[in-house]
Amino acid sequence: MPTENDGIMVILSSPSGAGKTTLINLLSKQNNFEISISHTTRKSRPNEIPNKDYYFINNDEFNRLINNQEFLEYAKVFNNYYGTSRTPVIDKLNKGKNVLFDIDWQGADQIKNKDLDYKLISFFILPPSKEILFERLSNRDMKDKLIVKERMEQFERDVLHWINYDYVVINDNLDKCYSRIKNLVNAEINNDSKDYDPEFIRKHIEKLTS
Repeated sequence: MPTENDGIMVILSSPSGAGKTTLINLLSKQNNFEISISHTTRKSRPNEIPNKDYYFINNDEFNRLINNQEFLEYAKVFNNYYGTSRTPVIDKLNKGKNVLFDIDWQGADQIKNKDLDYKLISFFILPPSKEILFERLSNRDMKDKLIVKERMEQFERDVLHWINYDYVVINDNLDKCYSRIKNLVNAEINNDSKDYDPEFIRKHIEKLTS
């Protein structure tokens, strides 16, 4: 059974290109925070290290893990599967480690619906504008215009899920965004007052979706 000495779960989700993976890596440098490593069927990118960034597996192995009910959550994103193994996450939480999740809205919904009794804080990361997102995606390792177009179309759908998160944070500046998230996590842990303006966020969403 979970106790007050257990770790907490912190979820970061975002549309592709909004910076959640970079933010997760920064947060993991804090004392007692560890990243949950996901399984995926996609190919590794040039800068990724197997078994550190992801467990890269094939579709057959992924389906075996689904059938054995070994995933806390899993989802299909851009024709590839991603999933989080239950056992290592629960082990870390029971040892008092705080676990960071780099997952999309589908996975976030599944974890929330599991009612695991551990404290959960969820963040949705957004870009300052669609123009800046397009620029970021175009500068990534996806020079193919069709891929960028697909990501931008997916953004229009993903952004609608912001309402299901505890906090929405705009990644207009990486250091500031990181500080906002860290401060909100600490405020949640210590039951302190939170510097958060829902009305400002709502207006930003309206701009992104207009």
